[in-house]
Amino acid sequence: MLFENKYIQQRIEKADKLREVGINPYSNESLRNCTISKYLNVNSDIFHTENKRDENRSYTVAGRIKFFRLMGKAAFLKIEDESGMLQVYVARDNLPEGFYNEIFKKNIEVGDIIEVTGYPFVTGQGELSLHVDNLTILTKAISPLPEKYHGIQDKELRYRQRYLDLIMNSEVRKTFHIRSKVISLTRRFFENKGFLEVETPMMHPIAGGANARPFVTHHNALGIDRYLRIAPELYLKRLIVGGFEAVFEINRNFRNEGMDATHNPEFTSIEFYWAYKTYKDLISLTKEYFEYLFEHLELPTILPYGDLKIDFNKFTEIPLIQSLSEIGGVPADVVEDKEKIIAFMKSKNLDVNEKMNIGQLQGELFDEYVEAKLINPTFITEYPVEISPLARRNDEKPHLTDRFELFIAGKEIANAFSELNDPLDQLQRFEGQMAAKDSGDDEAHEMDEDFVNALSYGMAPTAGQGIGIDRLVMMLTNQHSIRDVLLFPAMKPVKHEINLHDDEEV
Repeated sequence: MLFENKYIQQRIEKADKLREVGINPYSNESLRNCTISKYLNVNSDIFHTENKRDENRSYTVAGRIKFFRLMGKAAFLKIEDESGMLQVYVARDNLPEGFYNEIFKKNIEVGDIIEVTGYPFVTGQGELSLHVDNLTILTKAISPLPEKYHGIQDKELRYRQRYLDLIMNSEVRKTFHIRSKVISLTRRFFENKGFLEVETPMMHPIAGGANARPFVTHHNALGIDRYLRIAPELYLKRLIVGGFEAVFEINRNFRNEGMDATHNPEFTSIEFYWAYKTYKDLISLTKEYFEYLFEHLELPTILPYGDLKIDFNKFTEIPLIQSLSEIGGVPADVVEDKEKIIAFMKSKNLDVNEKMNIGQLQGELFDEYVEAKLINPTFITEYPVEISPLARRNDEKPHLTDRFELFIAGKEIANAFSELNDPLDQLQRFEGQMAAKDSGDDEAHEMDEDFVNALSYGMAPTAGQGIGIDRLVMMLTNQHSIRDVLLFPAMKPVKHEINLHDDEEV
């Protein structure tokens, strides 16, 4: 049961004692007129004054108590708001009679949120602080914070109780500030390029836009199943058919797949589609986008990522087939021969599905031998048509597509291609995907007849791209689990959580 812990009970008693003397421990009124960072900035000149204090200045700041040291008739506290940490000095003789001994010492402690009014001064230790003239309790915390120096060591607890993680770790808050800025800058970049931000459905009649297993839900009013969006692609391309020439959507997608360091069942990406452009134009645009991010985030262009260094000044391109031998070390005479690929994989004790076509097998080789080696930003181009059901065939090499994926630190960050706008070719691709689904591939693309019908009205030559925001933020903040860049990642249920749909997917 909640709140049975004896330490919590003691804090609840203190909240009750505050009420008894007419103090609301959960006040809804605050007179704060200054954040902590602003206070520290505007009063930095105090260091250069003769007395290193100015009693004629007065500021009201508020924050959570993170440190509390009593010294008889006075106390030093450190309070924290979103902008920073501030030391405050509380003296008995500066407060109303009896307040210090009966209210402050007995009922206020680490974790509580308080508001203090006072003037700036510099302590003997050289720290700019606030000398308190008035102190108000705003929120009584009845659950004690973790011990300061060890914080929260259990990562699972950090993810489940992100609020506690944020309280205890300012670096975590910094990561999510960067994430928010990335999303804001992404929106601004594409708007400045003339793209129109749009919204498309999150519940689809057909699971489409990518090869993935969907989540299924049920629409009671219509009496039909719906699929949570695995990608907005097909709807965005319908808009290009309709006459929009540059659209984007910052979107939440849902894929009913495994969870690991780079996969969460719901994730954020941006997808954008640009008429009268090719995938080569998107390579240039992507480089420009990264330059824009680094400039406005004020980040160095060489970033640490664990033991690696990622040099964002060094973007390279290489076709997928070529990368298998030049980067992956697969013999050149093997990479374009299905039987030789199967024999090679068996010789390396790799699981191989002999029913796969050559394009799928080449994709398997890439995953095994190349992907992890792509540290600096690398555009892998010319993907086999068999693993690119929505990409346009290359005019000179029709077994390949005009497509690229961008890899950084061994992880896919973006996927792009010149869009397939031939309705008959698209219909055949869908039919091939349906055959694969009948053969047991539960991630194969569904047939979308309405999308094929849309293409039949004519879609301008178009290039489209998706960029994974979560993985991008991982690169920029040196995080190695997607859970560290998601405020509330998916977690296995704890014992008291009940699965209301044991018999079905939700």
